[in-house]
Parts: sequence; structure tokens; C-alpha cells
Amino acid sequence: MGVSLRALEDSDLPIFWQQLTDSEVQQMAAVTRKYHYDRGHFDRHWSKVRSDPSVILRTVLADGAVAGHAAVFGPPAEREVTYVIGRAHWGQGIGTAALTELIKLEPLRPLHADAAADNAGSIRVLEKCGFTITGKSRCFARARGEEIDLVHLTLR
Repeated sequence: MGVSLRALEDSDLPIFWQQLTDSEVQQMAAVTRKYHYDRGHFDRHWSKVRSDPSVILRTVLADGAVAGHAAVFGPPAEREVTYVIGRAHWGQGIGTAALTELIKLEPLRPLHADAAADNAGSIRVLEKCGFTITGKSRCFARARGEEIDLVHLTLR
């Protein structure tokens, strides 16, 4: 499968909305924001993200189809990675391939990431890309309606 990254296009946003509002994607991610549930918040969030020159934002393509998105954001000393792969594309190595390409675009280290402690797939993707677990905490997971364990990972 050919996985690549490209600049986000307006036509990607309806697909991202479908992916972010998928209840299984929300359960897996656990820590969700208002823009995962409300189209107005979604539109404002993406407008803000797209206008921030410090954010590296890419659409993830799998064999030419939009499979998700990936980004690097935050101040220089606290850069974080995030990615969402639509459920139809899970288990195919797309997340690992996309994150591998994304981190090549950001020269600053360390890079940080968080994942629900029970999200073995996301933790595995991050570890395959060189991230190591550097801490744990608890936080409220809106998608699950409860406190969960969160794993912090770092790429040095």
C-alpha cells in the first residue's frame, strides 16, 4: 500500500469530520475535544489550525484515498505529534508510515505524544517511529465519560 502525505485541501475536511465523529475512533482516542462533536467548533478549529504557520499539518493518503491527517504543533520546546486514521484504514500500517514521514518534516527534538494507556495500536505506532514511554498520568476522557490512564511518549 502506498502511503503519502500532502498539504490539506478543503475537500479533505468533510472526510476528517466523518472520521472524528466516528464513535469507535472517539472511543479509541478517548481524549476528545468539542470539535469532535460540534460542526461549528470543528470548522473554527480547522480554520485556526490551518492559519497557524507553526503547525505542520498533512493529509494522509493511502493509495490515493484520504485515510486521515497528521500534525506537529506547539511551541518549540514542547512540540507534539497527533494523527487520526479513519477506522476503515486501521491495521494496515498507514499510521506508522504517515508518522514516519511526518516526523521527517520537523527537525526539532524532542517531540511528544500522548495516548490512552489501553490504545495499544497507537502506542505501537509511536514506538515503531522511535518514541519511548516517558510517563503516565490520568485525565478525563470525554469520549468515555470517565478518568483514564494516559501514556506520555517522547522522541529524542
